[in-house]
Amino acid sequence: MTKNKTYSPEFREYVVKQILLDGHKIVDVSRKLDIPYDTLQKWVSRMRKKKKEAEQHEQSQLLTASEYKEMYEAEKREKLELKEEVEILKKAMHIFTQEKK
Repeated sequence: MTKNKTYSPEFREYVVKQILLDGHKIVDVSRKLDIPYDTLQKWVSRMRKKKKEAEQHEQSQLLTASEYKEMYEAEKREKLELKEEVEILKKAMHIFTQEKK
């Protein structure tokens, strides 16, 4: 009976990055590190799946053109309202300082 080895998540990530990012072949890494080929395939598959899900999540977070336009217009209205409020406060301040003299 062979005893199953356990590998830390950091080690798994390091090995998968060698395969995906550095371009090493699974067969070569399997032989070099004495890790079963099937195990490496599973790790790579999981990493690709996670990466794909992360990209899909990121895409869902992006704004469409109409959403961006609505957000821009709402921001613009808010700025105009704030400018009006500031002008009113300036006039009020001017009036109150004139009365004291």
